[in-house]
Amino acid sequence: MKGLILAAGLGTRLRPITSLRPKPTISVANKPLIHYAIDNLRSAGVTEIGVVVGVATEVSIREVLADIEGVQFEFITQDPPLGLAHAVKVAQPFLGDESFIMYLSDNLFERGVDYVAEAFKPAEGVNAVLALVTVPDPRALGVAVVENGRIARLVEKPKVPPSNLAVAGVYVFDASIHDAIEGLEPGAKGEYQITDAIQRLIDSGGTVAPVLVEGWWKDTGKSEDILDANRLMLAALRGSVDGLVENCELVGEVVIEQGAEVRNSTIFGPALIGKGAKVDRAYVGPFTTLGDEVTVSDAELEYSVVGAGSSISSIGARIQASLIGEDVVITGHANRPSTHRLIVGDESRIELQEG
Repeated sequence: MKGLILAAGLGTRLRPITSLRPKPTISVANKPLIHYAIDNLRSAGVTEIGVVVGVATEVSIREVLADIEGVQFEFITQDPPLGLAHAVKVAQPFLGDESFIMYLSDNLFERGVDYVAEAFKPAEGVNAVLALVTVPDPRALGVAVVENGRIARLVEKPKVPPSNLAVAGVYVFDASIHDAIEGLEPGAKGEYQITDAIQRLIDSGGTVAPVLVEGWWKDTGKSEDILDANRLMLAALRGSVDGLVENCELVGEVVIEQGAEVRNSTIFGPALIGKGAKVDRAYVGPFTTLGDEVTVSDAELEYSVVGAGSSISSIGARIQASLIGEDVVITGHANRPSTHRLIVGDESRIELQEG
C-alpha cells in the first residue's frame, strides 16, 4: 500500500502565518504538521509516499522533509490545485494500480491511522474506507450517510446536513477510485471533489466502509485551530529538562529541550521550550510552545505558539492566545497590565507601546 499526502493548498485562512510558507510546514508542539502525517503513515506500514505539492509550496515542503529517514518520497506537482479528486488524478502515474491511503496534511489524529488502514479489507469486497467523526455542525465539511454498515451517500458542505458524520482527512482507496474520477464534472468553484468521486464509486456498486475516528481529530484550517491543536498535543506532555535552568520555578509538565537556557522565570506547564531558546525574567503559562532559538525576556505569555527564531522582550502586557510566526521581533515599553492577542506572520516586526 502506498501513501498520498496532499500539500498543495496555499492555506489562505491562516494568513498572515502562511504568507511566506505553506501550512503543512507550520509547527504544532514544535513539529511540522506534515511530519505528523508521515509518522502516522509509517506507523501504518506505509513507506512509499507521494507528496502532492503546488508550485508555491514545493520548495518549502521539500526542505521540511529533507531529513526524514525510512521513507521514500515522490513529489507530484498539482498546478493549479483543483480539489482532492484532481490531486488523485495527477498522482495516478505514481499510484498505479495499488491501493493507497490519502492523507490531508493539515489534519491531526490523536491515535494515528493504523485502525483506518486495518479496516480496508479488499478480500471482503471493500473498495474504500473513510474516516468519520461526529461533529455538532458539519455544514462546512463532507457529510456521510451510513446504512447497514456501509456509506450510502456523501454530500459536500450541505446547507442541511443529512447526518452529523463528517469526513475526516484520511481515506483508503483501491484502484477503482481512478475510474470514478475519470470524467468527473467540477463543482461550483471549479474544483473536482473527492466526495463526488466516492459517490460515483458507490453508485456503480462499489463498497465504501466507514470507520469512526478514535480519540480527538483536528483540522488545522484557522489560527484558533493551531492553538487548540497545540493545547491537545501539550496535554499529553511529560516533563523533562535537557537545557539549563537557573533560579526558576517549574510547575507541572514542562519540557526544556537541549541547548535552551531558562533563567529567573516561572514556567507553568504544560509548556514546551524549544532547542536553543533563551528565557529570562519571564512568565510562560500553560499550553505555550516556544520554538527553537526563541528569545523571551521581561515578558509574559500563555496559551500561545511562538515560531522559531522569534524574539519577545519588554512587554508590559501579558500575551495571550497568540499565534506568532517565525523570525518575528516584538518589543514594548510598558508596566501597565493588560492583554494582547496577536496573529503575526513570519519575519514581522512589532513594537507595542502602552499609555
